[in-house]
Amino acid sequence: MDTVARVKKSLRTPIRKLTKCVSRVKERKLYPRCRIRRRRSRGGAGKGGCNRSGRTPQTPPRTSHPKDPPIIFSYQADLEKERKLREAMNAQKNAERAAMRAHFRKKYQLSESPKDTNHLRSVGGRVSLPHELSKIIHPETKTKDGGFNLLSAFQGLSFGTTTLPGRNHSKTSAPPTPATYRRTHLVWTMRSMNIHVTVGVRARGPCGSRNMLGGVAPQRGLCVTAAGTVAHGKLEGGKGAESTGVGKKGIDGGVRRFEEIPHTGRSGWVNLVKFWREDRFRQLHKHMERTFNALGPIYREHLGTHSSVNIMLPSDIAELFRSEGLHPRRMTLQPWATHRETRQHSKGVFLKNGEEWRADRLLLNKEVMMSAAVRRFLPLLDEVAMDFCRMLRRKVEREGRGEEGKRSLTMDPSPDLFRFALEASCHVIYGERIGLFSSSPSLESQKFIWAVERMLATTPPLLYLPPRLLLHIGAPLWTQHASAWDHIFTHAEARIQRGYQRLFQTRGSEAGAAGGQYTGVLGQLMEKGQLSLDLIKANVTELMAGGVDTTAVPLQFALFELGRNPEVQERVRQQVRASWAQAGGDLQKALQGAPLLKGTIKETLRLYPVGTTVQRYPIKDIVLQNYHIPAGTMVQACLYPLGRSADVFEDPLRFDPGRWGSSREEGQKGEGAGAFRSLAFGFGARQCVGRRIAENEMQLLLMHILLSFHLSVSSSEDIKTTCTLILQPETPPRITFSQL
Repeated sequence: MDTVARVKKSLRTPIRKLTKCVSRVKERKLYPRCRIRRRRSRGGAGKGGCNRSGRTPQTPPRTSHPKDPPIIFSYQADLEKERKLREAMNAQKNAERAAMRAHFRKKYQLSESPKDTNHLRSVGGRVSLPHELSKIIHPETKTKDGGFNLLSAFQGLSFGTTTLPGRNHSKTSAPPTPATYRRTHLVWTMRSMNIHVTVGVRARGPCGSRNMLGGVAPQRGLCVTAAGTVAHGKLEGGKGAESTGVGKKGIDGGVRRFEEIPHTGRSGWVNLVKFWREDRFRQLHKHMERTFNALGPIYREHLGTHSSVNIMLPSDIAELFRSEGLHPRRMTLQPWATHRETRQHSKGVFLKNGEEWRADRLLLNKEVMMSAAVRRFLPLLDEVAMDFCRMLRRKVEREGRGEEGKRSLTMDPSPDLFRFALEASCHVIYGERIGLFSSSPSLESQKFIWAVERMLATTPPLLYLPPRLLLHIGAPLWTQHASAWDHIFTHAEARIQRGYQRLFQTRGSEAGAAGGQYTGVLGQLMEKGQLSLDLIKANVTELMAGGVDTTAVPLQFALFELGRNPEVQERVRQQVRASWAQAGGDLQKALQGAPLLKGTIKETLRLYPVGTTVQRYPIKDIVLQNYHIPAGTMVQACLYPLGRSADVFEDPLRFDPGRWGSSREEGQKGEGAGAFRSLAFGFGARQCVGRRIAENEMQLLLMHILLSFHLSVSSSEDIKTTCTLILQPETPPRITFSQL
């Protein structure tokens, strides 16, 4: 062991000398022009860098200043230039992006971003955009013949040299050499085209045109780009700068990305707060109309937990419905679904999706949608409509003014119309009358109407919030909503029990088979037994809840429009009289012989759609307005802007039932006129399940009213509307009923 230690100790000094020599060789290779000086110790140093004692002298640490050779200064200066150039290029790119964002923020009236403002300020507030970005902001103007006029393009051409604003150029930089980056900018301003064309001479490398930082001799190349200028987020440059429209085509002429669809704001929660603060939920239909006017026929909207793409043109709606699939989906009303789950109720077809929905819907269609079913329940609806007119006639004779037989009464008909809708729905669905036209209607029925109104009013705010969270904290809004649904279900359960008892008694006496009396939708479903009692209860309750306001409110609008358009009213009345006389008591024939009557309902729902949107989730990727829409995206057809659009209807604010005639559809624009323009009841397999009941109910009541009364209004001003879950008047219109 001692021998090994002595050997290691004897080799320690030579190894140190060898290490120092090797280090010095590396330094000489790295700095060939530099004469390396070392301080010698008091005893002096040998050529090998070691003193006489064999130890390496202690040298102070090296510093880059001020004794470094000139080559190091040159190298560091080049690195500094490259760094500054990279920073300038990055600042320019950030400013370009900030300018684009600032442009669209201003276009869509969004708040400014401090970060974007700083990016623009870092380049002096002026940015020269590349050609592909400039085309988005400055769509190229075309001549009247749609072609490109080269002569007019070069009229007023001014030629000059300048540097692009927004790029930093050092005044103290070294003169250009083959190893440095060079760029010359020439700007041609074509006044007739209202665009700026930037001509840049770039350094070319072996792999094509690119910016060279040094080391490679450049080759001259010409790069021409159309550059729109944005200064502090504002467009500059003639008429082209004033244009804010975004073309449908992408940069390469193809389909544009989903993210490029115009939108009302990226933050759903910020948008939701704005909606509440500005009370936009009550004017949702007007908000949609204003947004379409500002952004075009398609836009995206985020509200709380919901995100949708909104459209309004029939061609886009047709494309949407073509991709709905075998099991169409629409937006689930989550507050309703949460109520069913927490109360352990079954869900009806309104809240179901997929194969389960289809199986139940096919069974319901046989009782509420098929022609045979319509023939069965038409007499029940007609009975209620005639009773309503008799009640109204007694009221006019008792409270009206004028001579006997010609009395008139001005009144708000909405309470009576709500009672009519509930009475008609109960008669068709439950097969029984509840006596709402008597002098003292039951308090139970009034409570049911109140519960339906409260349920509809509390649904929209709950759509965009997590219902489970509101349930957990006991929010008053959720409590009101759940209580309204509880009362609706209690009312339905009582009616269902009575219907079951009647069915049991009928089976015992076998009177039903002998007499063939229609027992209503509930009785038919129970008799066939294809649906469980829980599913029957769920679907019947949904039919009742959705069959009152959605019928009574359109009737208010229809009476108002007929009252302020006496010429239209008279044309419809004459047609109804002729049809009623020829039908000989056949209700279906009487309705079919008066197409203007059905046109009145369609025209009313065009101007005042009950539901403001129809939603679908496409099962495949589609293209709308040349924007890519991924499968599974909720797309909403907005009915209020559709019905009042001059691009879809001629003179859209004119009330004209004749535009829906079968032989001609007057006043409509576009190819395939009439298609996807009337969607108040939806479309296809997922249209409103109570559509046939509602349509015939409204037509029969209008028919009997027009045969008995002349309608007029004191003011022809438009009705102010508000939106709960359905569209309704802020103040119910007052109608004057005059005996004929």
